[in-house]
Amino acid sequence: MPIKKHIAVTGLLGASFAALGQNSFIVEDLKVEGLQRVALGAALTHIPINVGDNIDDYTVAKTIKALYKSGHFDNIQVYREGSLLVFKVTERPTISSIEFDGNKDIKDEQLTESLEQQNIRQGEPLDKTVLDNIEKGLTEFFHSIGKYNAKVNIEVTELPRNRVKLKLKFEEGDAASVRQINLVGNELFSDEELLALFESQQDLPWWKFLSNDRYQKKTIEGDLEKIKSYYLDRGYLRFNIDSTQVSVSPERDAVYVTANLTEGEKYKVKGFDFIGDLLGREDLIRAIVPLREGELYNGSIVTASEEFIKGYLARFGYANAEVRTIPDIDDENKEVQLTLSVNPGKRVYVRRIVVEGNHNTADEVVRREMTQLEGAWLSNQQLERSKLQIQRLPYMENVEFNVKPVPGQDDLVDVDFKVKEQPAGSFQAGLAYGSYAGLQFNIGVSESNFLGTGNQVGFNINTSRGSRSYSVSYTDPYFTPDGVSQGSSIFYNEFDGSKFGIVGYNSKTYGLGTNLGFPIDAINRINFGVRWLEEELDNITEFEQNRVLRESFTDPNNPDAPFEFTKYELSVGWSRVTVNRGMFPTDGSRQSLSLMATTPNSDLNFFKLNYDSRFYWPISNDHRWVFSARAALGYGNGYGSTNGADQTLPFQEFFRITEMELRGFDRNTILPRAIIRRPNLIPGTPQPDGGSTSGLGGDEQFDVLLPSGRIGGNAKAVAGVEMIVPTPFLDDDKSGSVRTSFFVDVANVWDTEFDLSRYTELQRDQLAKIDDYSDPSRYRASTGLSIQWISPMGPMLISFAYPLKKEEDDDTKTISFNISNTF
Repeated sequence: MPIKKHIAVTGLLGASFAALGQNSFIVEDLKVEGLQRVALGAALTHIPINVGDNIDDYTVAKTIKALYKSGHFDNIQVYREGSLLVFKVTERPTISSIEFDGNKDIKDEQLTESLEQQNIRQGEPLDKTVLDNIEKGLTEFFHSIGKYNAKVNIEVTELPRNRVKLKLKFEEGDAASVRQINLVGNELFSDEELLALFESQQDLPWWKFLSNDRYQKKTIEGDLEKIKSYYLDRGYLRFNIDSTQVSVSPERDAVYVTANLTEGEKYKVKGFDFIGDLLGREDLIRAIVPLREGELYNGSIVTASEEFIKGYLARFGYANAEVRTIPDIDDENKEVQLTLSVNPGKRVYVRRIVVEGNHNTADEVVRREMTQLEGAWLSNQQLERSKLQIQRLPYMENVEFNVKPVPGQDDLVDVDFKVKEQPAGSFQAGLAYGSYAGLQFNIGVSESNFLGTGNQVGFNINTSRGSRSYSVSYTDPYFTPDGVSQGSSIFYNEFDGSKFGIVGYNSKTYGLGTNLGFPIDAINRINFGVRWLEEELDNITEFEQNRVLRESFTDPNNPDAPFEFTKYELSVGWSRVTVNRGMFPTDGSRQSLSLMATTPNSDLNFFKLNYDSRFYWPISNDHRWVFSARAALGYGNGYGSTNGADQTLPFQEFFRITEMELRGFDRNTILPRAIIRRPNLIPGTPQPDGGSTSGLGGDEQFDVLLPSGRIGGNAKAVAGVEMIVPTPFLDDDKSGSVRTSFFVDVANVWDTEFDLSRYTELQRDQLAKIDDYSDPSRYRASTGLSIQWISPMGPMLISFAYPLKKEEDDDTKTISFNISNTF
């Protein structure tokens, strides 16, 4: 096409010269005819001729070239009428619309982007000379993916006012399959061993319909590179792929691929050295790079060494460092001396950092998470850390950055951070249903990015069967510029234990609290908190585990009065977060350790220690397959004494198990039971009417035990593993809000203060009613499938579980479904 254009231009120039003649003349006036869309002033800017100029054929030729180069005109003719110079032009038509028809393998967005790169877009003038190139390029693309019968045709429809409509019509046809892959020259490794490395499949039988043997040029090229790496990683330094042939069947529905190989022999590393500037860190780099003298040559290790050095230098601003390995091959002794040539180049500095995509979040909220600063040298480590810290924000779904050189400056760059936000909170008002808590009413606002400030605000009213709670909370994660956080809350709770499968009691609690968090480094944090609480317990069933509480706080003058406590709680905690995102992480870990204790002037003196951790290990490069493990431990107890009795952990503070911690079991079903102990009355003196006088209490060994509702314990252990898998039939852009996993859960709660020996003197039938609730080995386990979804209504969870280990009186549950339940 460039040749045709040149011939056409040359012809026009010849015609113009003939009209003008060979003599120069002075231009007394200048005129442009045929302009429609292009303004006269715009056209004249490309005509370097003024009235009064003495022009010749060469000047006119240059002017015609300049007008063509402007891209506005399809045809240009120049005439001379005396001293008047006339340019007669035909403007290129304007593209009114672009349509695509029949394309399946190439999306409309990809086609639009490709056309725009060639300046083919709506509203722009059409250069028809590039259309043939576009057709050819698209046809070659289809050939590269095995569609040899594909056809591409561009229709140009003329419209009024010098406009055109473009329609790209595709006939893709069926893709050719890989009929056979032939490897020629391999003796050290079999065809089966090498072809197992291939992503491309060949001549699949019909029953492997889920696999794909479609030919794709890039896939074959990548597969051959895998073979080359396979040999180089095993010392075959002289390995080479001599040639590759791709033959197409006459029907153009199948291809035959043949690769000719030369294997060579194994080579060992004689030694390695460095040349160039290592910034005075040669000893450190030499000690860390994985190259070793005397070992077999390994291409992957050589590449890893190069990348390590470049990455290491990039930490100090040398972003364009060049590292090249020069092999000195000794074919006689089958050894290779490696020389790593290092050129750090100039230190690069960041001129400007731009944040894009933060439509709801203030710019400073994103920037305060960055460790890469403007004016500082460019560090790949700081860029990655900045990306990670921004991505951990709960209102950020994805973060990417792009480093762009500043034009004309080889030591300056700009950095563009592009963020994708996700809902930072929710407004809840209505009904929800949980398979455990039943019908619930809730209203509230929860916002993790209040007015784009990054501050967390919450106002919630939640009611369910046996529970009511009201709370207002506020947290500023940057209470000080250096990252000290501050949070405050005020709350009121009511709870009826009999509605939750545990022992019967009623509680009312209200209070307020505040906390401060101090960053140690980018991943570690220490928190300190204080709370004041007023608590009232009423309608308490008398059982063995609250015996100490009753003995310490029962009013002899009013034994039925509710218990009222004032508590002052102090807490300290440590957290370590290395996960790659705030919601649904796929890499890294979360760990926390906390200690809460009431002050000695509180009515109840106790402490609780909690440890929680969760780890994520991606199995696939795209992080769609992830292995996860979690563990949680808890222990609590009392300290000091009240009214002569040693305090223990109050029963209302006992640890319990949620449905998310142990799926497949009803909430609280595996907890130790409350034990009611009553004397067995001996009948009095018989009476004539058949009755008797008042009974007398018998010996304690004849006491009766009545196991009651579940109560919990002062120790807890929870563990689990999960295999996170891609959710079927779900687009990749939805994977950030839906998670599917197969799991195994293990959990137990026990009471270290429970003493079974207190009941060994009882009758055997009574002793058989209870278990040793201090035994930590009485764990339960389950396995199943879980699907989690961050829906517009709030978090949703559905689990299908099967108990692996249970006890006779456990309540199991195969399917659990919850809406607006935090997990």
